[in-house]
Amino acid sequence: MTTPSGLHDHLGYWLRRLSDEVHSRFEAELGRHDVTVSQWGVMVSVFHGHDTTKAVAAHMDIDPGAVSRLVDRLAAKDLLRREPDPASRRTVRLVLTGRGQALVPVLAELADRNDAHYFGSLDPRQRRQLEEWIRRLVGEAHPAAPPDTP
Repeated sequence: MTTPSGLHDHLGYWLRRLSDEVHSRFEAELGRHDVTVSQWGVMVSVFHGHDTTKAVAAHMDIDPGAVSRLVDRLAAKDLLRREPDPASRRTVRLVLTGRGQALVPVLAELADRNDAHYFGSLDPRQRRQLEEWIRRLVGEAHPAAPPDTP
């Protein structure tokens, strides 16, 4: 009889540990600005032109209902608002408030520093390779997302 593999023998365990650490450290930094990682994802998506709940959901690869709840929380914090689209009565646009617009670059700097903390020891080639591997593995596990359009 062979001995079953142990917890530390599984790459998935190490990937989860890394993900948890990266996420937790970033969440703590964002918490100083009263923003969660998920809320930051919505804010930075809107900042870069994804201005509907559906577009943000596709960009973040999460459920539109989850985006709507995140938008509610950001609106309560006066960081984002919903506006009717003058071109379509059915469409509601997501717009960062002045506070939200000013906060996104600050939060993006925190994200950059968090990445540097965990991945700064990799040279640019190694970092690109790691990202390619992760994207390939995620792509093989899930169907392709729609094209990323603003």
